[in-house]
Amino acid sequence: MNRRDALISLLALGAGPLAAQAQQAGKAFRIGVIRPGPDDAVWQANFDPFRQALRELGFAEGKNLAFEFRVAPGTSEEMRARANELVRAKVDAILAIATAGVTAAARATTSIPIVAVDLESDPIAQKLAATLGRPGGNVTGLFLDFPELSGKWLELLKEAVPRLTRAAVLRDPATGPYLLKGAVSAGESMRVEILPLEAHTPTEFERAFQLAVKQKADALLVLSSPVYSSARKEIAALALKHRLPAIMPFPQFADDGGLMAYGPHLTSMFRQAGGVMAKVLQGMQPREMPIERPTRFELALNLKTAKALGLTLRPSLLVRAERMIE
Repeated sequence: MNRRDALISLLALGAGPLAAQAQQAGKAFRIGVIRPGPDDAVWQANFDPFRQALRELGFAEGKNLAFEFRVAPGTSEEMRARANELVRAKVDAILAIATAGVTAAARATTSIPIVAVDLESDPIAQKLAATLGRPGGNVTGLFLDFPELSGKWLELLKEAVPRLTRAAVLRDPATGPYLLKGAVSAGESMRVEILPLEAHTPTEFERAFQLAVKQKADALLVLSSPVYSSARKEIAALALKHRLPAIMPFPQFADDGGLMAYGPHLTSMFRQAGGVMAKVLQGMQPREMPIERPTRFELALNLKTAKALGLTLRPSLLVRAERMIE
């Protein structure tokens, strides 16, 4: 190959992304956002980093970007109706939150790109993707499908509560079975009996906590749910009221009075999702975009709550904590 041909080949290789961006120049994009849960300060704190990431990558509201929001309870019928509304509105892409939102969006369309932020489900088991590296369909984004995380939460609980032989596990039935299966499996290997409890809305929390106490649970593992994320303070207060050492996936749970938390920062996940969405708007196809996982995890402990529960946390646990609230 002569120098001229080599230069032409080099320019052609670099032209793909530039050409895609040039084609999108001047276009105003509409992103549909579908999710369960209340429109509260917790949601806004999570969504703002997504919006900011897009802005930094050249997609700003009022210039070339607009959002269409759809919120519904986590029931399949209502979520599916909201997803169908976004499809009829002909949005350019969909940001789907949690298992209910992702499932509804995937059932509503196989052509509109979907970027997921889902901490509760397994994208392959749910047939949302063929593989993590090459999804093959119209769904990509961030999933927290680490079955071993349930074991990690249980392990941390046992280190904080050495007497632990029975652990209540609170789950939102709208989030699917995967995290609970992980907890049951971990309980078997650690010789900890798992007591599953369900609460779909905050009005059901008190009943669930009373049942945990009645069943003589030594501690409580709260699984991931958008409903639970928004109700962290209420769950922390109930855990203290019923004297149940509790762990939750959201690090802010410890700030809100919970004993301990281990998991990803939701704000970081939404910012990460903003980067994924920008690539979609630039012309990349979800079928070729690897599904991502959260990149930052944190262990947070509330020493004041530990004292109130009569617990003395081991030095081996304290040294592993990124944050301690006193």
